[in-house]
Amino acid sequence: MIRDITIGQYYQADSVVHRLDPRVKLMATLVYIISLFVADSILGYAIATVFLIVSVKLSKVPVSYVLRGLKSLIFILVFSASFIVLFSKGDNMLAKFWIFTISVEGIFNAIEMVFRLMLLLVGSSIMTFTTTPTDIADGLEKAFGPLKKIKVPVHEMSMMISIAFRFIPILIEETDKIMKAQIARGADFETGGIIKKAKGLIPLLVPLIISSIKRALDLATAMEARCYRGGEGRTKMKPLTYKEIDHNAYMILIFYVVIIIGSNMLMNDVLGFSVMKFFV
Repeated sequence: MIRDITIGQYYQADSVVHRLDPRVKLMATLVYIISLFVADSILGYAIATVFLIVSVKLSKVPVSYVLRGLKSLIFILVFSASFIVLFSKGDNMLAKFWIFTISVEGIFNAIEMVFRLMLLLVGSSIMTFTTTPTDIADGLEKAFGPLKKIKVPVHEMSMMISIAFRFIPILIEETDKIMKAQIARGADFETGGIIKKAKGLIPLLVPLIISSIKRALDLATAMEARCYRGGEGRTKMKPLTYKEIDHNAYMILIFYVVIIIGSNMLMNDVLGFSVMKFFV
């Protein structure tokens, strides 16, 4: 289960997406997430799905590795879908009991939400799969550089995000080791109800929190020993510069936005139906 968590980890490969400037990938991720909420038609979701498939193909990250990260989020997806189905109201009611109402609209709203959330998770993961934590921090600092003029600690915020990404694989490995050690001592993390499983996590969480605090203190000591004093006066060994491939990526991104907006106008305004009207 712990090994299935791939979100936030870097996958080393030699691909076009890996070679892109981190600012381009940050902007592309933001635009893609916004487009998923803007899209309100079958055509819009189809375009977003094709765009994501092409991006995964160009990144050379195995599809099995990308989808493996969704296994750890199945409970969240199922819970969210169930909540929408049971509490969404609609004209085409199928069943009603106590405070719960099941309707055709609620079912399709849940399907749409789960599909959108899956695209969002996979799309945002592509950035972390193809970008090192250092590049993400440099990209954020460079992109939000103008905010320094109004005294926003851009460098410090970027550094915190970079450290958080670096800790993800470390904590996953640490959790796996602790879990195996506790299982060898007789701990049970699989059987029983929800309450029993929650209580069973205590022998796992306590040493994990202690280990995380210790690692954080060691990191702080190491940074102080290297005379780290924030971003004031710091220079970059490899400053970020846009290349031709980055300009082409921006053009493709603009074209994608135009297509998404055009699909909404075509399906909703011209043809006059959305995802729900297509099925109901």
